[in-house]
Amino acid sequence: MSKTMISRSVLSSIKNFPSFSFHPIATQIPTLEPLSSSFPFSTQQPTAPISPPLFKLTHKDWLSPNEILKIFDNLKEPTSVISVLNQYSARKDYKPTEPLFTLVINKLADAQDFDSIENIMEKLKHKKPCSLSDDFFQNVIKKYGHCGGRIKRAIETLFSMPDHGTWPTVKTFNIILSLLVANKLFDVVHEIYGKAPKLGIEIEACTLNILIKGLCENGKLESAFKVLDEFPKQGCKPNVRTFSTLMHGLCEKGKVDEAFELMGRMEKEGIEADAVSFNILISGLRKQGRVEEGVKLLEKMKRKGCYPNAGSYQEVLYGLLDAGRFMEAKELMGRMILERVSPSFDSYKKLIHGFCKEKLVREVDWALKQMVQQGFVPKMGMWTQMVKCVFHGSNTGDSLSLPEIVNG
Repeated sequence: MSKTMISRSVLSSIKNFPSFSFHPIATQIPTLEPLSSSFPFSTQQPTAPISPPLFKLTHKDWLSPNEILKIFDNLKEPTSVISVLNQYSARKDYKPTEPLFTLVINKLADAQDFDSIENIMEKLKHKKPCSLSDDFFQNVIKKYGHCGGRIKRAIETLFSMPDHGTWPTVKTFNIILSLLVANKLFDVVHEIYGKAPKLGIEIEACTLNILIKGLCENGKLESAFKVLDEFPKQGCKPNVRTFSTLMHGLCEKGKVDEAFELMGRMEKEGIEADAVSFNILISGLRKQGRVEEGVKLLEKMKRKGCYPNAGSYQEVLYGLLDAGRFMEAKELMGRMILERVSPSFDSYKKLIHGFCKEKLVREVDWALKQMVQQGFVPKMGMWTQMVKCVFHGSNTGDSLSLPEIVNG
């Protein structure tokens, strides 16, 4: 099967995304107002006074593309970008380039002037003043999607790329899919994915991983596993991210044992688990109160040559704290500190609360000192707990004065 062919099983799987009343492809870009010949990028006349960076534009000296970029880069007011572009385009040495339009679009996005961006994109499509790369369109799509929240425009930009003389790469295609998944527009994921052949896109592992992520986030695990089975049909091989996403989906459903089985399958296929994979399982065990198994898994990581990161230790630590195993939590904290891994503020808060509850004044002293050395400052509620613990300890013979706790 050709990689550009989208199999019916994948399309059937992602049809399980919930339905939204959002149909961007069918919507055409509205006709823009005609532009005057003297001001090709806007009908607005420049109103701002000429500032020192723009002084060169008023002279006849020939300006190089790099000099022009400096002029635009030094603009303090993003709202003046269009008027300066109009002024430059009227010069005889006007030379449109991709870096210039990238800079202009970034400035306009910072000013939230997306109407002007749309105007420029229309002019670039019809006039084609310069060649535009795939990277240029990736930037425009990100600005529309992430800065402006204009998902429809981002999608339309993808499908208009051939009109500009540039065919999108799979990376650009994946940016759109990720944008849709991040905004939970799962029905549109199905629509866009099915149009990959129209754009000449060859599906890769990253593309299928995005689909799996969307299905897992929507709780459609069965459909996500169907996409996993689709990898060899598309000439792709699943990677550690593929399995980690599915393992996370299983753990979120409380199916931790199935997640362990999936890790076994991953290792049989010659894919080594990374710290993220182990952390997902440790977190899943913690949520089920299986603290001891989490501790053992932490040790197993080291034996497999996968060194635990801060997240690995933190999940085990939270499990011990949740289970009220405060002395073991203290020991693990000590190991973390020796390995230059800082426990979280919330970890110290829970540990001190546990020690105060059990009236272990000296342990409170240790936790407080470590906390301060790590740069954390106890809040008022924590001080209240510690003061009560100190005064209670003074009646039992196991006491420290408050100044001794604070000053060590």
